[in-house]
Amino acid sequence: MELSFLHLVIMLSTIAIVISGGLYAARSVKSAEAYSLGGRAAGVTIVAGGIAGTAVGGGATVGTAQMAYTLGLSAWWFTLGSGISFILMGLFYARPLRRTALETIPQYLVLNYGKSAGSISSVVSSLGILFSAVASCLPGIQMISAILGIPSWGAACVLILLVASYVFFGGMRSAGVGGILKMAVIWTSLFIAGSSAFWSLHTSPALAATLAAFPWYSLFGQGVGTSLANLLALIVGILCTQTYIQAIFSASNPRTAAVGAFTAALIVIPVGLPCAAIGMFMHTVQPDILPILVLPTYLLQYQPVWVGGIAMGGIMLSLIGSIGGLSLGIGTMVSKDILAGFLKIKSSRSLLRLNRLVILGVMLLASCIAILNEGSQVLFWNYMSMALRGGGIFLPLTLAVFAPQRAARGWTVASMLLSTLTAILAAILRSPINPLFIGLTVSFLLLLPGTIIGQKKKLENKNEKLPEELAKENT
Repeated sequence: MELSFLHLVIMLSTIAIVISGGLYAARSVKSAEAYSLGGRAAGVTIVAGGIAGTAVGGGATVGTAQMAYTLGLSAWWFTLGSGISFILMGLFYARPLRRTALETIPQYLVLNYGKSAGSISSVVSSLGILFSAVASCLPGIQMISAILGIPSWGAACVLILLVASYVFFGGMRSAGVGGILKMAVIWTSLFIAGSSAFWSLHTSPALAATLAAFPWYSLFGQGVGTSLANLLALIVGILCTQTYIQAIFSASNPRTAAVGAFTAALIVIPVGLPCAAIGMFMHTVQPDILPILVLPTYLLQYQPVWVGGIAMGGIMLSLIGSIGGLSLGIGTMVSKDILAGFLKIKSSRSLLRLNRLVILGVMLLASCIAILNEGSQVLFWNYMSMALRGGGIFLPLTLAVFAPQRAARGWTVASMLLSTLTAILAAILRSPINPLFIGLTVSFLLLLPGTIIGQKKKLENKNEKLPEELAKENT
């Protein structure tokens, strides 16, 4: 993968413009709430930018092209499924969540199930989100290493500096502004590049013949069961992701939160199509290339310099924005829900410093994991992440949104803990059944009696109060 001087100048200029926009937005961030929620004054554009800017990362761009290189159009499921998830979020979750004055998913669970639920969900969600950050670190480190000709550890340091510039100073406000600018760059450049690949696939008999022996243009190239399982994993995982819910909490009102989620869906869904077309094109012309470098190689070798340079900048921004947004989500949960109480921090400025330190630590950890797992599939980490954080959190969170205070606390906490441990064990043992389904099954089996017992206790308490209320009326 060779990068000309002009490519490098255009790419760096693109990155600098977007990051400068985020830094400009960070000027007014002086408190912990302004950092994590943007002062709860975000409009539709900022909410959508925060969501889409995080969702369109390594999996949506480099990972989709990587998978399409071997499996065809079925690689589109990642951005398609992400968009479906955001539609469901806008329809059912955004309004009730925004009506609260909370900042994190664990705080919402504490409100319904007690402190133990909050602690467990903080750890589980943070671990799951960390794996998504690893998915964006993998291609980011490899691309920087290839472009600059430096080893992986040096590339990781450069990546961390870029991510820190993107989100470290401005938090949610920078992520929202940067996300909108980033998506404008990605949409413009990738659709120009992807249209070229799509046209070549449909006008060249030789290229078309190469793809004729495999269902390259089927959404179910991996099999219907596997594709639908991946879709469910995305829906469950995204609806439990702190970063996306944090963008919902930052909205100025419930309606804005819902419309922001719908807008993010419209932005995210189409992004996978040009990446999938590029992956299939590269399979026909360079069948021996390293799959993770399919997208950047195509942009540098088969596109005009200005398109390739801007698109390369967009890809790097997709990785930077995704890592930054995910790190912000973990930082908010860990600092607010775990460390602040443990360290007895009450000052807003101290909490702001703690949040930034945790975010920096998350970046370092994600980079280290990525370096130790070079060559692994980007989307593997994304789907694993969804399964881990969704297996134990999704059903309790959904129950809290639609039927608050219905389940017995002890049973709910047990379901969160045991379902997560079961999902992790299934993944380690390489179970033929998706770990997400195993975790959800265990969660459901424990929540069912917990809900029945909770309703029974609620009815008993109500009946006990009735005679007392009648006695008061008689006196």
